[in-house]
Amino acid sequence: MDKTIIAENSGSIYMKHRYEQGELSTWELVKGASAYLQYKVGALDIQAWTKQMMLDLKGQSESEMEGLGREIFGEKVAPSIYPEAADLIADHRRRGDLVVIVSGSTRFIVEPLARWLGIEHFLYTRLEVEHGCFTGRVVEPVCFEEGKIYWLQQFIEKHGIDLAKSWFYTDSITDVPLLDLVGHPVVTNPDPLLYREAVRRCWPVRIFEPPPGF
Repeated sequence: MDKTIIAENSGSIYMKHRYEQGELSTWELVKGASAYLQYKVGALDIQAWTKQMMLDLKGQSESEMEGLGREIFGEKVAPSIYPEAADLIADHRRRGDLVVIVSGSTRFIVEPLARWLGIEHFLYTRLEVEHGCFTGRVVEPVCFEEGKIYWLQQFIEKHGIDLAKSWFYTDSITDVPLLDLVGHPVVTNPDPLLYREAVRRCWPVRIFEPPPGF
């Protein structure tokens, strides 16, 4: 999703919003940016980092987070959608392909985006909820790296998908195992490590123009 459908990292958008609302210090914002850079080069333990970050949500209302997600989507995420990505998704839907977003982000950002693009199915990092509030725990596995494969396999078995006839689009080196699973891997706006791997493997590379005014 991030840097594939939208031109910004959704986690960064959320952290910037919290910073603008006075909920994060400058140091916390810098730490978040550092973690993102580590993730992009494959140097971050994303499972541990995600679990630690979700502890901050303990006790918060799920319904309030849904409202915040819709607000952030309208103000920050929707303007960052790559027009070419939206066109690609529309082309797949016209052909009758089953389109799925697979993202490490939570439902509160992924779902509004999916609905906006007319996508029925989406896989994401799930947060544990009790009595309408977050417990601070993540439903494992986190939807990153091997976790993405786990949740995708559940989806594939349920819907009878033939991966040999499927496409997968990503910008991240961490998604190479998923690119290996499909018959039509496509690298979009890749990080340097993925670009190098795409050239070596002769995978098609697409660079999207940023949205107008972005």
